[in-house]
Amino acid sequence: MTNKPASSPVSTVVWYQGWLPILLLPAIPISMFPPAWPRWAFMWSLSFAIYLGCKWLTWRRTPTTASIGRKFGYLFAWPGLDAAAFLHSSDDVAISRPDAKEWSLASLKLLCGVSLIWGVVRLIPTDSPYAAGWVGMIGLVMTLHFGIFHLLSCTWRTFGVNAPPLMDWPIASVSVSEFWGRRWNRAFRDLTHRFLFRPLTAKLGPRWALVVGFLFSGLVHDAVISYPAGGGYGGPTLFFMLQAAAMFVERSPRGRREGYGRGMKGRLFTIAVLITPVTLLFHRPFVLTIIVPFLEAMRVF
Repeated sequence: MTNKPASSPVSTVVWYQGWLPILLLPAIPISMFPPAWPRWAFMWSLSFAIYLGCKWLTWRRTPTTASIGRKFGYLFAWPGLDAAAFLHSSDDVAISRPDAKEWSLASLKLLCGVSLIWGVVRLIPTDSPYAAGWVGMIGLVMTLHFGIFHLLSCTWRTFGVNAPPLMDWPIASVSVSEFWGRRWNRAFRDLTHRFLFRPLTAKLGPRWALVVGFLFSGLVHDAVISYPAGGGYGGPTLFFMLQAAAMFVERSPRGRREGYGRGMKGRLFTIAVLITPVTLLFHRPFVLTIIVPFLEAMRVF
């Protein structure tokens, strides 16, 4: 199967090309998942179905002459969603090869995540499942996004593939815009920027494109967090709309004058915007209904 050339004129067929799986795949776990199975298994199944649809969309809409092996690697062995970068010939782009320090750092982050899950969680009293769930959830993020995914990035770049880390020191962000635009989960950022923000900017302008992008993020997170948990509906969407509002504040004349997007004040503003409403995103039903049973299934407790 070949992809459409980049120079093909935009048409109805081209616009919809690749979208069918992302619309149909989530229906499989929704309609076929056994009710007796744990809710965390439904959450992972639904998340994977949506992710697989996104992965197919990015590949299908990217012209490439990459080898079958490179295409297979992008589809099944790399969590990023920037198909153009991954599939591009390494002869035409400079690859940042990992050194021993980066390999060690990625391994250390993996070790920290594993230690949180199988170490710290077990030290929390059994009558505090909510606290244990939060620690375990942080450990899962450290293990996957900061540890395993970073090691995968190092592996691919060692072999000359343009696969930069998905997390770029988010703790160093001095603005909300920098956090979401450059440093946190660049896979999802690449997807929304390419298929939502850029097309909608041309039609609606950057402000409304930004709003729609964050609304989409909120709805997706509601689908994979609130729906499997059976509660907390609207919390993730509200969280992401607050992020959009914060970006408007920091870019406003007063925000620029007060320095909400730079320096220490910008860093503190960013931390407050992210941390204060975070329980809307990872709400109590999700932690207790999904994360805690998942940790129990992993024999953490």
